[in-house]
Amino acid sequence: MSLTLPVDILEAIHAHGVASYPEEGAGFLLGRVDGEQREGVAIYVASNTREAAARPRRYLLAPHDLLRAEQVAEPQGLQVIGIFHSHPDHPNRPSEFDREWALPWFSYLITNVQNGAATETRSWRLQDERKFFDEEPITLQE
Repeated sequence: MSLTLPVDILEAIHAHGVASYPEEGAGFLLGRVDGEQREGVAIYVASNTREAAARPRRYLLAPHDLLRAEQVAEPQGLQVIGIFHSHPDHPNRPSEFDREWALPWFSYLITNVQNGAATETRSWRLQDERKFFDEEPITLQE
């Protein structure tokens, strides 16, 4: 189980987290899956539609954004393989809230944004039993 990402895709994820700060920013990771190997190829940035007061600690992606991300992915031979979001001034580990709303198949990339600067992104996959996340190693490509 691992995820390969081009450096420019990771930089775009970081940029979205920084632009969204102090709120959580989110979107979809588009790519390919071959067994346990995943390759991120592009992102689809979405708006955090959670109510304004909750956005610094929660995100919500609208169903029409998932549909649009799938429509963007399909002609390129890609699919939605994950969701990315930022944790402003909070560790980049899944929260209990993240676990409750996650689905087992997707990669969940979480970027720590400290004082407006993206510091690190980690990827997680929810176990089929939905009780725990396993960290998914990220390999960067130039």
